[in-house]
Amino acid sequence: MNIDTLTRMVNDIANYFAAEPDHAAGVAGIADHLKKFWDPVMRKQIIAHLEAGGEGLEPMAKEAVQKLASLQTAAA
Repeated sequence: MNIDTLTRMVNDIANYFAAEPDHAAGVAGIADHLKKFWDPVMRKQIIAHLEAGGEGLEPMAKEAVQKLASLQTAAA
């Protein structure tokens, strides 16, 4: 999938979770959403994008993708 589309999608999810008063819970919610609903290929692409600098990702989205990466590394 196009990385610009994935970036927009994760930013949209982050904007939804930005209303969460507990920042850490919001970040965890985004990461959980990506883990549950995104195809493994999509998750791999957005993690690779973050590792390449994460251009276009909002700060909360970056944190969530990093958390997702950590969760996947721990599960491996």
